[in-house]
Amino acid sequence: MSHYILGIESSCDDTSAAVIKDNVILSNIIANQKVHENYGGVVPELASRAHQQNIIPVIDQAIDRANIKKKDIHAVAFTRGPGLLGSLLVGVSFAKAFALSMGIPIVEIDHLEAHILAHFIQNRDKNLSVPAFPFLCLTVSGGHTQIVKVRDYFQMEIIGQTIDDAAGEAFDKAAKIMSLPYPGGPVIDKMAKQGDAGAFHFPKPSMPRYNYSFSGLKTSILYFLRDELKKDPDFIEKNKNNLAASIQKAIIDILMEKLVKASDETGIKEIAIAGGVSANSGFREAVFDLQASKQWNIYLPKLEYSTDNAAMIAIAGYYKYLKKDLAGQEVTPYARSSAAKK
Repeated sequence: MSHYILGIESSCDDTSAAVIKDNVILSNIIANQKVHENYGGVVPELASRAHQQNIIPVIDQAIDRANIKKKDIHAVAFTRGPGLLGSLLVGVSFAKAFALSMGIPIVEIDHLEAHILAHFIQNRDKNLSVPAFPFLCLTVSGGHTQIVKVRDYFQMEIIGQTIDDAAGEAFDKAAKIMSLPYPGGPVIDKMAKQGDAGAFHFPKPSMPRYNYSFSGLKTSILYFLRDELKKDPDFIEKNKNNLAASIQKAIIDILMEKLVKASDETGIKEIAIAGGVSANSGFREAVFDLQASKQWNIYLPKLEYSTDNAAMIAIAGYYKYLKKDLAGQEVTPYARSSAAKK
């Protein structure tokens, strides 16, 4: 018997709904919020209001695109956290109300676990290769940077993580320092393609084991540009492509050094990449550059499953539903958590 799971994602500023039939995605609808561009970052109150406006149309579209009826849905999976509490409340409340009205169960999903499990989403037209257990997953986004050892769908252990800023935040903060539009990560990626990554050099942090730190890099970029602008007020404009390429290389080098170390010391060659930064073209290129020399089997989600989306919530919900790991109506969202349990 097939199972249809409705997934709802509302952890930050994207409202998304998806329908999955077993592990095959039928629809994945995402409504973006442009209002935050004027503020150079996500404004929590505005985000939650936009979720309230978007959630019903997005869910209607997801069900319609999947070509099913509401009565066909077996369970509702939703992001419980981590994320912005106001945004999460909208998704959690709607999921509980929808499920209660339909007499079906709800499944709570950790946002970071879902990013990892996005690698198991299948398409209707062809089967996609998936990681074999155990595998290492580098989860890199605007809010999180972690190396996770994945033994099974819900047996995960964080073996390395950032002690301060996330890699995605470093991209966005660097872009803001350079007065580039928000979100800055994709802008830096685009400009870096036209620049020389060796034009400028920024220091790497010295961190134990597989942990990361990006606050020092961010500070060094700030001070470097401050000093150069004193000499030439047009320094950034004259060197913006080279700066973008050099900053991107510094961030990617930090990420890859720890991932290589983790793979070498654990002996795991199955390597998955997840999170919004996995959409960065330079990062993807760096991962594949190591494929042959390290004998890695590399798994990257489709671009539409890299950033926040409900398809990853739905696939995680499907596997939890099979285990009968269901939530109760008393469930509440959380802002911070650890996706992986030891």
